[in-house]
Amino acid sequence: MKNKIVHLFTFGFIVFFSISAVQNPFSMKYIETLKQDKPVFNEHNSLYKEIMDKADSYNEPAIDARVDKVWKAVPGYNGLEVDVEASYEKMEKTNEFDEDRLVFKEMAPTVHLDDLPPTAIYRGNEEKPMVTFLINVAWGNEYLPNMLKTLKKHGLHTTFFLDGSWVKDNPNLTTMLVEEGHEIGNHAYSHPDMNTLTKERIDEELTRTNAAIKAAVEITPKWFAPPSGSYNQSVVDRASELGMKTIMWSVDTVDWRKPDTSSMVERVLSKVHPGAMILMHPTAPSSEGLEQMIIGIKEKGYKIGTVSDLLSEDRVTVTTGNNRGTTSGTEN
Repeated sequence: MKNKIVHLFTFGFIVFFSISAVQNPFSMKYIETLKQDKPVFNEHNSLYKEIMDKADSYNEPAIDARVDKVWKAVPGYNGLEVDVEASYEKMEKTNEFDEDRLVFKEMAPTVHLDDLPPTAIYRGNEEKPMVTFLINVAWGNEYLPNMLKTLKKHGLHTTFFLDGSWVKDNPNLTTMLVEEGHEIGNHAYSHPDMNTLTKERIDEELTRTNAAIKAAVEITPKWFAPPSGSYNQSVVDRASELGMKTIMWSVDTVDWRKPDTSSMVERVLSKVHPGAMILMHPTAPSSEGLEQMIIGIKEKGYKIGTVSDLLSEDRVTVTTGNNRGTTSGTEN
């Protein structure tokens, strides 16, 4: 009986040891398998160490959002940091440092736009090579189709700020803007001088417009553009309470004065800058000159997006020699 127990125990021990050799995470066989599947990242590897040593010269710090004396609220911008492990993996085969194979990850700033007190926004971050068109709509229906056609031709989306009474009278056009993929903002209800209104009237203008947009396209705007750019702190505060930030502009087409189209385009392109917010309306000059502006802006190296795109902290993907447009994720 004792011999049988000894034999069973011995057999069980052999089986257990055999299984452990495969599954035990501390077994030498398991460790050797890991070594084969993944490169060893340590400072003793000369290539890995070289990437680590050079990383700081390529890193770009994140920029915090701030309230500027001139530009008011300015959004932050993600920084870039070399992803040493991912970069090593891309260079491992040649075992040579190659800055074209560096991989970067985005690093979020410490202070965000939402952390700032309610303040108007006139532009995006000065380091972001992107601009946006602010198209305020309270009239000019006859020019909208051509503007939409031009934007679609160039594969662009931008932000249309809609007068609430216009939305009520033009639900189909409002729907068309959304179906084309454009962003919708609040432009008050009756195009008043917001700076002269009581708090009750401010509230009425904002809430009636949001209600009209919600009824038409099931969207609640997060951006508000004061008619004629007239506002005060009460307007900014109430818009903030309704979940909207107040949007102004840094470049003006002044298209409502019916300028010569080519002169208007030339003036806009001479003033455009990183983070520019370009004000326009559905007018003949802007409808005729939109494509020229788009082409000129792209030639200057800027991308064009919505207000949300421009004011986000996300970096704009730019193809450069050192792959700085390539990221492996954002760390918050």
